[in-house]
Amino acid sequence: MTKSFKIVFMGTPAFAVPSLEALHHSRHRVIQVVTQPDRPKGRGRKIVPPPVKVTARDFGLAVVQPEKIKTAIFVDSLSKLAPDLLVVTAYGRILPKKVLAIPTVGCVNVHASVLPKYRGAAPIQWAIINGEKETGVTTIMMDVGMDTGDILLTAKETIQPDDTSGTLHDRLATLGGTVLIDTLTRLADERLEATPQDHSQATVAPMLKKEDGRIDWNMPAVAIANRIRGMTPWPGAFAFIGNKRLKIFSADTVTSHSTDAPGTVVEGFADELRVATGNGTLSVREVQGESGKRLTIKAFLFGHPIAPGTVLG
Repeated sequence: MTKSFKIVFMGTPAFAVPSLEALHHSRHRVIQVVTQPDRPKGRGRKIVPPPVKVTARDFGLAVVQPEKIKTAIFVDSLSKLAPDLLVVTAYGRILPKKVLAIPTVGCVNVHASVLPKYRGAAPIQWAIINGEKETGVTTIMMDVGMDTGDILLTAKETIQPDDTSGTLHDRLATLGGTVLIDTLTRLADERLEATPQDHSQATVAPMLKKEDGRIDWNMPAVAIANRIRGMTPWPGAFAFIGNKRLKIFSADTVTSHSTDAPGTVVEGFADELRVATGNGTLSVREVQGESGKRLTIKAFLFGHPIAPGTVLG
């Protein structure tokens, strides 16, 4: 009979849930789940548990939520569990060396890119922002660096022309669970050798902030359209009409070119919003005003007409 592993799972957001689900339904045994503390969320700042905690409790799994993972208390408690493996999927913190040294087999990380490309906190968003046609999921044997460990398995996923970071996130999360179980099966059967990354090919995907969503109209139309897709649903792409914020959910490039300054609304059909950019013209498709709801541009313009010549900030 193929051996099974005793596993401590570490993860926090929705991306990590399919990995935990796959582990729970596998032959391996999850002996504890480590996730981030509950945090305030939304306009009401209500304290909300992370998605991994909700799923773990649904499965009846033990959950711990340490504020810090470098403390002797946490390290000692983890050591006493004597796990074969730590499995880490979007936990949100870099593990210190003393934690990495605890499991007897090692620490497996599920990362949402084809490493060594897009190391870091926002690989899904940056792959779309940069106009990539393909990305994927990689499992690695973790070391002290950020996503620098030896590669175990890689599975690739096509980025569709209409993908947002939200739609791609969901597919990669599911793929992550599949690749994780395949990785553990091969490790258990001793049929998997880790391969060092080519660090010279590494790129980074730094964490995004809300202000990163502001559109720079000097960029080419294609780059702006990709940025909007990559910023949807979070942190959200936006521009200003005067002092009012306009959130932009989707846009297309159009063949017409304009000599107007970037950011200028140009003549188009009555039910569309065309904006000049640094190279080409962008047709905005879905928006949300400051106090409204998400609307097609046709529905938005019906109540909030924007005249040609208006400059978006």
